[in-house]
Amino acid sequence: MTTTFPTRAKVWTPPTRRSAAIFTVKAALLRARRAANDLAESTPRLTRAAPPSATEIAGESRTALWTDTAVPEQAWQWGKVENLRIAARALDGLVMPAGAMFSFWRQVGPPTALRGFVAGRMLREGCMVPAIGGGLCQLSNALYDVALQAGCRIVERHAHSRVVPGSAAAQGRDATVAWNYVDFRFVCDRDLRLTVGLDAESLMVRLLGACAAGRPPEPEVVACASEPRSCGLCDETDCFRHARKAPALETRRRVFLVDEAWPEFQAFVCAVRTGDDRLGVPIAGDPARFHRYAWPTDGFEAVGGAAMATLRRSVAQRRAGQQGAVRRGAEIAGARRIALSLARLLRPEVTSVVVAQSYLPFLWREGRLGGREVTVLMTRLPINVLQARLDGAAALHPDRQTLADFRAPAWLADAESEALAAATRIVTPHAEIAALFGERAHRLPWALPSPPDSRLTPPGRFIAFPGPTVARKGAHAVRQAADALGLEVAPLGSQLEGPDFWSGARLVAPGDWRSALAVVQPAIVEDQPRRLLAALAAGVPVIATPACGLDPQPGLELIPADDPAALIEALGRLM
Repeated sequence: MTTTFPTRAKVWTPPTRRSAAIFTVKAALLRARRAANDLAESTPRLTRAAPPSATEIAGESRTALWTDTAVPEQAWQWGKVENLRIAARALDGLVMPAGAMFSFWRQVGPPTALRGFVAGRMLREGCMVPAIGGGLCQLSNALYDVALQAGCRIVERHAHSRVVPGSAAAQGRDATVAWNYVDFRFVCDRDLRLTVGLDAESLMVRLLGACAAGRPPEPEVVACASEPRSCGLCDETDCFRHARKAPALETRRRVFLVDEAWPEFQAFVCAVRTGDDRLGVPIAGDPARFHRYAWPTDGFEAVGGAAMATLRRSVAQRRAGQQGAVRRGAEIAGARRIALSLARLLRPEVTSVVVAQSYLPFLWREGRLGGREVTVLMTRLPINVLQARLDGAAALHPDRQTLADFRAPAWLADAESEALAAATRIVTPHAEIAALFGERAHRLPWALPSPPDSRLTPPGRFIAFPGPTVARKGAHAVRQAADALGLEVAPLGSQLEGPDFWSGARLVAPGDWRSALAVVQPAIVEDQPRRLLAALAAGVPVIATPACGLDPQPGLELIPADDPAALIEALGRLM
């Protein structure tokens, strides 16, 4: 098949029922012919095999998603972006070996409602009309542009019949598509990899690989006399489409997809929610029964849950134990199931998402967050930062096996990094996490428990260790400091480092930890310092590390992580 450049119509005439019927019949015949040709040619589908080693950008396109702010066109804009999300998932990461042919429809597949496509704007008979799968031409336009930049041979390309001012068609860089008879195809002369993604404002398409030897062709400037009409704004009362009922316009929506009910995040959600917002929770039920997920559900337009996925995660975690690769794998698999279950709340009209960090990489990898403003509720360090810190500690202490017993898959860490880079705002009470994101961070105050009614008894000769007893929480430094100073230890958490870890140490029952000389947490990583907050509220001295996420304050001494000498010195001052 040869490259085609159809002549653009210059004069707009209102469509009629007869012209629409003729168009439908022609399209059906052309689809049948294309289907027969495809069977004969048997163009193979491209896959996401191992990508080529080259990461140089051979072609790049960035185009705005929200190009029409008119209220009557709003629903079609949302629909267009939803269709782009679905198509991007089908194309992102495809590897194109040298000589392989790329076919838009072979890769994207039929744009049907059963596959999630919705109504968006499509150019038909000189008019912008709503149609299932409408708006995909923005993606085919971008693909044509990057294929030209990369020096690919265009096998099939069709120009639009009308030109929208400022569009790719006005620059001669458009490639319209219509299932399945109007396709866009090209062949590359070297190994390339395609990336397609959406951020809050743009569609981004890249071809990665060695750059082309020559310069891409200059765009052809096209006169815009053939500008199309739009059904949302057209006042042609004689047109048979004019009487069609417009869809009910919905306001822009915001969805909260939450996980564990931290009090800080509960307060934040209650402060910013509106009556048009929707809430997705792991289990929407009685807070007395599901305290871990006790989110306030009043004041939302709708609430959705993922009960089966949440119960499955809970069972898997119980079976996996409290520590190790099996436990972490169960947590990751469970979070993925819940995230994909709650993703049903992300309807096309949702333009803003507040999402728990545990769901973030899965929703990003599935393309559900593109075209939306994303706020992340951060509970821990980013995976890449967390694992680099543990790698450093494991190199210093290779005998501490729990420092290296699990590492997340590379794709998960990469997906989280990409999503965090694209996020508009990071919300967290953790000081160290907030510091990683500069002006994008929204710092929440830690929720302090109420101070106890009873007075603190005179401090004893023991220190309280919140735990759990594992290397990343600083257990080895605590054991060494207690032995050096002759102090007893009250472990408050579970024992994970080994059954003989405290062998030889003098242990006391947790009892009333408020009578301890200090509560100590020389942690390498710490996500939720609840025991430390309780100690500060009770007036008990606290010795911790910046990794615990607390700001300097009276009663708190910050020391380097996993540093026995620094801990011994700090305890000596208290004694």
